[in-house]
Amino acid sequence: MGAFAGAVAVVTGGASGIGKAVCEALARRGARVVVADRNAAGADEVGRAIAAAGGQARGAAVDVTDADAVEQLIDGAVREHGRIDFLFNNAGIAVFGEELDVSLDDWHRVINVNLWGVVHGIRAVYPRMVRQRSGHIVNTASLAGLSPASLELSYTASKYAVVGLSRGLRAEGVDYGVKVSVVCPGFINTAILRVTELRRPIDRERLLAMVPTPLPPERCAQIVLRGVEKNRSVIPVTGHAWFGWLVERVSPALADRFWLAYARKVRSLPGGSR
Repeated sequence: MGAFAGAVAVVTGGASGIGKAVCEALARRGARVVVADRNAAGADEVGRAIAAAGGQARGAAVDVTDADAVEQLIDGAVREHGRIDFLFNNAGIAVFGEELDVSLDDWHRVINVNLWGVVHGIRAVYPRMVRQRSGHIVNTASLAGLSPASLELSYTASKYAVVGLSRGLRAEGVDYGVKVSVVCPGFINTAILRVTELRRPIDRERLLAMVPTPLPPERCAQIVLRGVEKNRSVIPVTGHAWFGWLVERVSPALADRFWLAYARKVRSLPGGSR
């Protein structure tokens, strides 16, 4: 069980996907888990299932774009357990399409969840962890936060920001006993692949056929928790995430050519061109 036995962990976006798998994996390792999600019924369902399997968990409703709601979430966890050891800022959304096709509202929605949601979590939990002189903040970014993905610029911008703020905060937190890690998954087999809004009439199945085989979220959670236990600064998940990060660092020009080829291939699909 290691670092998680008896620990108090709050996970946003915990009702499904990576968040749900992380909640389940934390509980199996002995953590007391607050499953937080905008989908209150889904969060409660995950919490009840974990409890029925012998773990300690409860659901909690939260909209991460609401700073006061996130503050109340963290307050509730601290009142209940006396401390907070881990915050997984995991909630996220995406919109797929070229910049010519997305709206300003699309930009605001993605940035509000993916970036401001993380900021709100940090603002709520970091001072408490500093007072405790312990704690670990784990922010979910993406491969798109390590190599700038075309056709999802709002997502890419938000995830690059999450990587940068995570690494900067990690340096600030060391002398206070607070750890910070950023998770950068590649393609994971979660609902986001099926529910992400498309801004051109492209067949989703043909689009998904272009990407690497997605990793099961349960395997992703295992990799994430292993990286957290080792206090990794950046935790890439999947081989293509590692490869994409390597190419970006070694040859940004080669990465640019890859994303250009990807954009052109998507445009070649029926409904993909203007």
